[in-house]
Amino acid sequence: MKIKCVLGTLIIVAFTGLVTAQTNTPPHRFEVNVRLYEAADISNAPPTNAILLAGDSQFYRWKTVNEDLAGYTVINRGIDAFQTSDLLYFADRLVLPYHARLIILHIDGNDVHAGKTPEQALADFKALVAKIRAVQPTVPIAFSSLTPGPARLAEFDRRKETNRVLKEYIATQPNLLFIDLWDAMLTADGKPRSDLWVADGIHPNHAGYLLRVKIMRPILGEPDKKVP
Repeated sequence: MKIKCVLGTLIIVAFTGLVTAQTNTPPHRFEVNVRLYEAADISNAPPTNAILLAGDSQFYRWKTVNEDLAGYTVINRGIDAFQTSDLLYFADRLVLPYHARLIILHIDGNDVHAGKTPEQALADFKALVAKIRAVQPTVPIAFSSLTPGPARLAEFDRRKETNRVLKEYIATQPNLLFIDLWDAMLTADGKPRSDLWVADGIHPNHAGYLLRVKIMRPILGEPDKKVP
């Protein structure tokens, strides 16, 4: 199995290089990541009527997702360092093919870290929603708020403002939902809870992911499969 995975990766990298050589156009920086997901879908057809997780490293690094969301059919398509503009670029390949019953996004943290304003983050989010709505007009789309990782303390004001702008917009739109993680990840005096993060101070540990599950469970609906 490991040999097949390595060969598949080499083929994808080689093909990407061939396309680049033929078109003289540099590939998108996440092209290889997306092709790996596409190769996985060819090897094992993705389930239908699933919950789709799409976004950045907070989903990509959620290795216990099937355990933590036992009973739910989940497709995880997170990519390290993804920004909203990246997900918009790849929506035709990372979001739309799955025809999920619920789409949960965790995105925009890297946008803020890269210096984008809340208004830019909102514009990209609107464009992403519009692209999804063109194919799935009524699918519920939930936006998971930016989180207060202790290593991002210098960005807290911009992160809170981005959350506010997106939350206010989402409240005006049908079938858009806002998952508010921010306050639950802070102590009573407004500091990041030290028990929720891995050593880098950016990504949640298992306790952090379980807190996420607790907060978002009301929007997930009933489990669609039996748990052993």
